[in-house]
Amino acid sequence: MNSSLPILKIGMLGCGNVGSQVARLLKDDQRELSTRSGAQLQLTKIAVRDLKNKREGLDASLFTTDAQSIVQDPEINIVIEVMGGIDPARELILSAFAHGKSVVTANKALLATHGADLYSAADAAGVDLYYEAAVAGAIPILRPLRESLVGDHVKKIMGIVNGTTNFILTKMDEEGRAFADVLAQAQALGYAESDPTADIEGIDAAAKAAILAGLAFHTRVTAADVHREGISSITAADVAVAKSMNHVIKLLAIAELTSDDKISVRVHPSLISRTHPLAAVRDAFNAVFVEAESAGELMFYGRGAGGAPTASAILGDVVAVARHRTGGALGPGASDYAEREIVPLGQTKTKYLIRLNVADKSGVLAAIAQAFASENVSIQTVRQSGRGADAELIVMTHSATEQALASTVKRLSDMDMVKSIESVIRVEGSGQ
Repeated sequence: MNSSLPILKIGMLGCGNVGSQVARLLKDDQRELSTRSGAQLQLTKIAVRDLKNKREGLDASLFTTDAQSIVQDPEINIVIEVMGGIDPARELILSAFAHGKSVVTANKALLATHGADLYSAADAAGVDLYYEAAVAGAIPILRPLRESLVGDHVKKIMGIVNGTTNFILTKMDEEGRAFADVLAQAQALGYAESDPTADIEGIDAAAKAAILAGLAFHTRVTAADVHREGISSITAADVAVAKSMNHVIKLLAIAELTSDDKISVRVHPSLISRTHPLAAVRDAFNAVFVEAESAGELMFYGRGAGGAPTASAILGDVVAVARHRTGGALGPGASDYAEREIVPLGQTKTKYLIRLNVADKSGVLAAIAQAFASENVSIQTVRQSGRGADAELIVMTHSATEQALASTVKRLSDMDMVKSIESVIRVEGSGQ
């Protein structure tokens, strides 16, 4: 290592799966990382909850249970936050800023909840806040939105940003298995937590959608602004119907500009054509599809979770921040000048697939069509198959508002000839 390089000391908050990978890479690749960043990078202190846990390959003298001693240490220049959660991570990061330290974090939940406050505090302190690892692991998507595409106009983002749900839906599609069966397999393989709620109910994806939307549309967006639906209600029958129509079901995080320059942000299961690039994203992989005015269509694909991929993104941020520290500069901060309005879901327009069980008798189809027409929802295709005294109707609509669709579903549910509404799934990426 070039001893003439300035020394930058690093403190880390948390040392779980991701943190331990970051610590080992900082140690093992210290020479190369220092050469790339223009400074000697020295990991000097790591805050953990329990000092008794063994952490192979890491010097025990690095560890402390006093997180404040890291963020207040005048010798530490950069803080890496990988402890997760809202508190005390928020207070510790704000304290790090107040003590002149730049911060690299992977904390999507914190950024999606208190991002605006953190960005403002970093700006006021004249330090960097970098968070590439907060969305889609090793996939470089936040920096392209914040830097590479800042001269363009992003129109829409669709992302598969949760590996657990993508693994489940992939297995359901390829093997015809039930949701509960595949979820159990995902848990056995370590893709899903023992409590999978954050993944399967879209909470994780909604936090990432908020971060993506804020960067893409230069507006403050929080997780509370994101309409959220999970995949726990998706059945093998839904997947089979999608397959028969040459579609696949994915949990998508979607952020788009409306025709009147407002923002729609939502997370929900969607049918997409198998010809769409996102349809080919299998298992626990992630991908983000971006539509921009000048750049056109772009897709970013890779491993969206796991210790090593996430550590890769964190170290990329550390090198960038170190370069700024040694050069006396700052990276681009958050941009929320646009202050666009975030529209409620009812005003969002998309296509829908509606699966109904109806009485198999004359006049049913005409009555169903009239119910759609009464709410100004246009039908694109109808497919009917007999089931003894009943029949299954599969209706694909043209683009309509969520409000009109909800009214249509209510009208259908009140009809005696409609035995049940089996599912209502949105359709994306097929020419709205």
